[in-house]
Amino acid sequence: MDDRIREHAAILVDWSARVDPGDNVVVSVADGAHDLAVAVAEVLGERDANLVATYDAAELTRAYLRARSDDSNDSDDSDADSTPPAFDADPAYELALLEKADVYLRLDAGHNTAATADVPGPTRQAYRRSRTAIREARMDTDWVSTVHPTRSLAQQAGMAFEAYQDFVYDAVLRDWESLADEMAQLKTILDAGSEVHIETGETDLWLSIEGRTAVNSAASVAYDSHNLPSGEVFTAPADAEGTVLFDIPMTVDGTRLQDVRFTFEDGDVVDFAAEQGEAVIAEILDTDAGARRLGELGIGMNRGIDRVTDRILFDEKMAETVHLAVGRAYDACLPDGETGNESAVHTDLLTDMSENSRLAVDDETIQRNGRFRWEEGFATDST
Repeated sequence: MDDRIREHAAILVDWSARVDPGDNVVVSVADGAHDLAVAVAEVLGERDANLVATYDAAELTRAYLRARSDDSNDSDDSDADSTPPAFDADPAYELALLEKADVYLRLDAGHNTAATADVPGPTRQAYRRSRTAIREARMDTDWVSTVHPTRSLAQQAGMAFEAYQDFVYDAVLRDWESLADEMAQLKTILDAGSEVHIETGETDLWLSIEGRTAVNSAASVAYDSHNLPSGEVFTAPADAEGTVLFDIPMTVDGTRLQDVRFTFEDGDVVDFAAEQGEAVIAEILDTDAGARRLGELGIGMNRGIDRVTDRILFDEKMAETVHLAVGRAYDACLPDGETGNESAVHTDLLTDMSENSRLAVDDETIQRNGRFRWEEGFATDST
């Protein structure tokens, strides 16, 4: 086994999830993540933790959802008007496992990144809504998601497999404490701020963040961070006004999204368009009432991630980008006693901030053309 896999497993268990002896750990293993799962199991055994492993394959999900769908044998063009199946919204057997868990580790990978592309849209919506209680129970644990490099992910990123392996481990196996110290500067600014203004190209967007708490996402639950790799600072906007162009392509539900445009009024998406994938955007926004409001503003700060890979776990952390998520807000960003935006979805979309851009907090420029004010190359202006 590649020594980097064992190092990945150790960082995941010790730095990211902070597993203690006696912890009940659920490990969800995607198809293709076998080697990482073996390494994680070994580390958990060495830490005297308790392990339950589950199998989570995209093709398994596809088979189940298509079999449950009334239109599983019909053409994809007809799914917009189909009646979705009724899923159990309170699966007690699965909830019992998660409610007893201290830690939940998601090991992502995959043989086919578009496996669920032909599942009818209404079926996907119904399934997402039915999983709300499961999602909440999982997020009540010390949960962490990571990814094991596979050939299908390398192909999706447009890279040779060996080059993609190097890319993944360069992003994962790093000095997280040093990056946390740098990102703390942005967290301090956002915590004290009331309004964020994003300007670049077609984007002119105002976000209210007053009273919110930003998360220094340094790849550890100790920082309220749940991704490995990470390298972003994020918060939960209370309101949004203006327009935004998401010009970094990505794949959602097996469908390519390109140049997605949103218009916000009083916090809601009131108009949208996309050069590619518009039907999937419509499906997401129509999931429930909260799907048209923002749950997250994230600012990428990981300069070890230097290219788009079409994998949100990496791309949203890339330096010189911002991302917005429609749907569920994270409780860590909210004042005590306040309920944030609720939704069965949390879908991230990305904007390039590397050129002709300005990110301001309370009218003070904190980033211009992808460079923060504490970084070499930051261009000052009159504001």
